Amino acid sequence: MLVWRSVVPNVQFSRGNFFKHLPTPTPSSISCPCRIIVTETLTTTRALSSSYFESLTSRQKDQVHLYVDALLQWNQRMNLTAVTEVNEVLERHIEDSLAIIPPVRNSYVSHCNKSIDSINIVDVGSGAGLPGLILAIARPDWKVTLLESMNKRCLFLEHAIGLAGLSNVRVVRGRAENLGQDLCFREQFDVAVARAVAEMRILVEYCLPLVRVGGLFVAAKGHDPQEEVRTADRAIQMMGASLLQLCSVESHSPYGQRTAVICLKHRPTPRKYPRDPGTPAKAPL
Repeated sequence: MLVWRSVVPNVQFSRGNFFKHLPTPTPSSISCPCRIIVTETLTTTRALSSSYFESLTSRQKDQVHLYVDALLQWNQRMNLTAVTEVNEVLERHIEDSLAIIPPVRNSYVSHCNKSIDSINIVDVGSGAGLPGLILAIARPDWKVTLLESMNKRCLFLEHAIGLAGLSNVRVVRGRAENLGQDLCFREQFDVAVARAVAEMRILVEYCLPLVRVGGLFVAAKGHDPQEEVRTADRAIQMMGASLLQLCSVESHSPYGQRTAVICLKHRPTPRKYPRDPGTPAKAPL
C-alpha cells in the first residue's frame, strides 16, 4: 500500500484524503441517557445502556467482526492486545470503544454549537485502532484520523481499514508531540479521543494542542479517575481548556464501569506546547 509522506519529518500519511462515503452504511443511532451537566466540582454522571454493539447495523457488525478476526490473527505475531478470545474482545474493547460515542455526541451538541455530523476526530495513540477505528465503523459520517507512532501497528491499521472497506478513516504515523507543533494538524480537529495511553497530565499535552478552540478532548478512563483528573487540572488549564464533565458508563462486561473525561477547549494552546518528544512523559505538567 502506498504511503504518502508529509512535509514534517517522521510523519507519514497512509491515506491522503478522506473519500466519499460508501452509500451502504448509515450512521449508527447509538443512544445513551447520559446527561451532560457543567459543574465546578467533579460530579460524575451515570449512563446506563444495553449493548452498544447491538445498536449497529448488520453491515457495521460485519465490519466489526472482520476487524476482530484480523486483530486476533495479527496478535499472534505482534503485541496488539492481551485479549485472545473473540467474545472478550467484543466485551472489553469493542463495547468500551462504542461507549465513547454518546458522551462525545451529547457534549458536542450541547457545548460546541455545531452539528455532530461530519466532525473531524483524531484518536491519539490509536494502537490497535481502539477506539478510533471502531468509531469510524459506527459513525461513517465522521472523518477519523488514527495517530500512531509505531510502524508495525500502522501496517495493521491499514490492513484492518482495507478489510472492513472503510473510506472515512486515515492512518498517520508520528508522535503527538510533533504533530501538535505541525500547522497541518495543530488545532485542526473538532474532537480528540484517547484510550489507555497515559495519565491525564501527560495526555492533555498530547491531545489538546490538536483540538480547535471550541472543540472537545475525551479521555476514556476507569471507574474512578477523579484523583487523576484533579491532579491534571493545572495542565488542562495550561492547554487552554477546562474540565467539562465526567460521564460514567455502566459496562455489561466483567471489566466494570468506565468513565469518559471530557474537556472543552476555550482558547488556543500556547505555542510552546506540546514540548519536545518524550518530555511530557518524563516531566508531566
